[in-house]
Amino acid sequence: MAELNGSPINGDDMKTLALTNYAHFTSMRIEDGARVRGLDLHMARLRRDCATVFGADLDPDRARALIRQALIDVRLPVTVRVTVFDPGLEMGHTGAKADPDILVTTRPAADFPLPALNVATAVFSRELPQVKHCGLMASLYHRRAAQLAGFDDALFIDAAGYISEGVTWNIGFIDADQIVWPAADVLPGVTAALVSDSYGPTVTARVNVAELHGMAAAFATNVSIGVRPIASIGDVRFDTAHPLLTELSERYLAIEPDTI
Repeated sequence: MAELNGSPINGDDMKTLALTNYAHFTSMRIEDGARVRGLDLHMARLRRDCATVFGADLDPDRARALIRQALIDVRLPVTVRVTVFDPGLEMGHTGAKADPDILVTTRPAADFPLPALNVATAVFSRELPQVKHCGLMASLYHRRAAQLAGFDDALFIDAAGYISEGVTWNIGFIDADQIVWPAADVLPGVTAALVSDSYGPTVTARVNVAELHGMAAAFATNVSIGVRPIASIGDVRFDTAHPLLTELSERYLAIEPDTI
């Protein structure tokens, strides 16, 4: 019998652990009062990805009830991860009718603001990029490689140098007074959507690493980091004190959260 952290696990447990790789999730920062920014976007993501991955619907009310249960006696703010997987789905028969279940876990939330990132580029694209799925091995490998090389994280580009997304975050650029999001197959981030909606003049365009010297500033977005300045991409440096970075962060933090 195998063991996990010194405790025995049986074959069914091992199957469940293996199949959490065939799963999807969303993460959200829960503030005081059990409130979260963009709750409707998180629930829409869970339903959309559940239909894509399992061909099934997901009950957002049940998901919210399980989140509330997980928050009992937990000190806020906290980052909550809602993972959807099917413990009964066999690895050799993933085409069978699915009956997905929900797993809710918590971890401490980081304090804002966070220091600026220095990132390396890596030629890579996530599989099924439109889904926030649990197949993170290759992505996290590139993060590890970047950190071992002295950077904070990795930014994915294609073979021609066009930028897509970070390991677990979206990237935006500031060009004059507008936000530029890279036009690429990326995960549609909740934080990126909220930042766009709160600010206004945004464009989507192909951005090549060879053209970055023309950008005034750059930033990363996800629920764990909010709006985080990027100090450098490779050897290209950016203005981490650009006033629009402060404005974007303030606008994001001013968004009225919804109650779980």
